[in-house]
Amino acid sequence: MSGKRRWIWILFGVVLLAGALALGLWVRQARQGADRRHKFGATYMTMNNPFYEIIDNEIRNELEARGDILITRDPALDVDKQISQVQEMIRQKVDGIFINPVDWKQIGPALEDAHKADIPIIVVDSDVFETDLAACTIVSDNWQAGAQCARHLQENCAGGDILLLTHSAAKSGLDRIQGFKEAMEGQAGFKILAEADCQGQLELAMPATEELLAQYPEADVIMCLNDLAAMGAMAALKDAGLEGQIHVYGVDGSPDGKAMIEAGFMEATAAQFPREIGREAAAAVYKILAGESVEKEIRIQTELVTRDDLDLYGIDGWQ
Repeated sequence: MSGKRRWIWILFGVVLLAGALALGLWVRQARQGADRRHKFGATYMTMNNPFYEIIDNEIRNELEARGDILITRDPALDVDKQISQVQEMIRQKVDGIFINPVDWKQIGPALEDAHKADIPIIVVDSDVFETDLAACTIVSDNWQAGAQCARHLQENCAGGDILLLTHSAAKSGLDRIQGFKEAMEGQAGFKILAEADCQGQLELAMPATEELLAQYPEADVIMCLNDLAAMGAMAALKDAGLEGQIHVYGVDGSPDGKAMIEAGFMEATAAQFPREIGREAAAAVYKILAGESVEKEIRIQTELVTRDDLDLYGIDGWQ
């Protein structure tokens, strides 16, 4: 082999070796980068409510912008399934868990397990009973939401016979209905006739409303814990030929709720701000991981949306 050819082969070997070393370094750095990524879990009472999709998307956007991972689970209103989901997240050694509890009391043991594993719990939208187990709770002012609906009713009607659609397993639902009831106390001409639990679901709210109307045909107001329940109530009213004849109130500020207000079938909805809830939740978990102090409880004010101010909020999207 000539000297020139020998040098070509030597140079080729050096290039291959340098490439292999560079590739090995890149692989090690990639692995180290992957090891530094945080992994989080999220479980919401049900993902058939677009409200939770908005919260989850906001959290995911914030986490993935930092190169981190979010694993989202849907217990479909089954508290036992949600407990299993939290336990699985603990086994996966996630760095934090975002939870919207199916049942604000029964979820306690799962939160205790996460607490013992030193995994921070960020509660969103609806409180848990054992608040000391949550590193941070971020919810709307749900009592205020119910009270805002009550005050609007008082300002626009001389009286009314009222039906309530509730969700007793969710603290958010309890607070909204309690806020409504307390704001209605002592108001002459108004009477709460009855209430029914619909778990905040359209498909349960519709038959619940039908049963209530059969028992209380004199009812002329329906206060619903959320907009999905209000949709179910209005579906029942439409079937009964009462669409637009009974005052319906909801909570959420959903696009569907605002569209029903524009159409004249719904009086008002106390708007929540799910995008803000999601952003606050993501910010809280990073503060905790960084060892920074974080507020134990963050309550976000609701705003009543009526026909008079629809233009301020828009109909097509969430706040």
